[in-house]
Amino acid sequence: MAKKPVKYYVVDAFTDSAFKGNPAAVCLLEQHRDDEWLQSLAAEFNISETCFLIPIHATSVHRYGLRWFTPTTEVELCGHATLAASHILFSSGLVDSNIIEFETRSGILTVKKIPSIDATVGPNLQNGEAPAGFYIELDFPADPTTESNSDDTSLISEALNGALIIDIKKTQIGDNIIVVVASGQNVTEVQPQLDVIVKCPGTGIIVTGIAPPESGFDFYSRYFCPKFGINEDPVCGSAHCGLVPYWSKKLGKCDFKAYQASARGGVLDLHLDEQKQRVFLRGKAVTVMEGFVLV
Repeated sequence: MAKKPVKYYVVDAFTDSAFKGNPAAVCLLEQHRDDEWLQSLAAEFNISETCFLIPIHATSVHRYGLRWFTPTTEVELCGHATLAASHILFSSGLVDSNIIEFETRSGILTVKKIPSIDATVGPNLQNGEAPAGFYIELDFPADPTTESNSDDTSLISEALNGALIIDIKKTQIGDNIIVVVASGQNVTEVQPQLDVIVKCPGTGIIVTGIAPPESGFDFYSRYFCPKFGINEDPVCGSAHCGLVPYWSKKLGKCDFKAYQASARGGVLDLHLDEQKQRVFLRGKAVTVMEGFVLV
């Protein structure tokens, strides 16, 4: 029997403007597909992440299976594609509550829909109309940092074209290297040497620095992951699961506003629950395309 066409959307995550933030393809499956097909479709979309949703029944909360693929491999955790998938489920009316649970390779992940509160539009609402837009809050595991192997310092410096490095850490879960530079401005100026980054240990390199005081942000970051087919991830939620514990220790607080300083740019509101070791990531998303996969 021929396979049914698969409905898909392309969503820009961690932004309220089209063509900003991080794009993800969201595919709604009615039946399971084999891993080769999933990976081939992710390669066909050729954006940082393609995710696949399939409904799971017999639960009091809306629950979906969720898998994430880069153009070259399946990954354990992806924040922006989870936000994109949640945005589609909430905005399309496929779920009628403000909570979704996802079964993933990183366990059960809970997502909440939080209405935007904008006093400037409140008096203008008519007929019970809701304020435009909403935030999505992701409940993800924190990714604590440990000391990095000091022998790697020269290679990492070469990978970042001689950027002035203040500190180097390694994340325990994502196996990323966090490289701290002197300032947020330095983050924007980093010139990644992708051929050297692939020789560095770990999954990828997260570069971060204190944001300029006038920016309204706490820290900037960029993320380079050529080993997984992503030269620079425009906005990476899972990378912030490592950045938040690091900056929490450095700045002595648990709430942050972060900017990922890629060419597209993205904004994340973040909270660390130290006791439960969870990171809450809050952001918006915009649907920019929809269609059907016919094969």
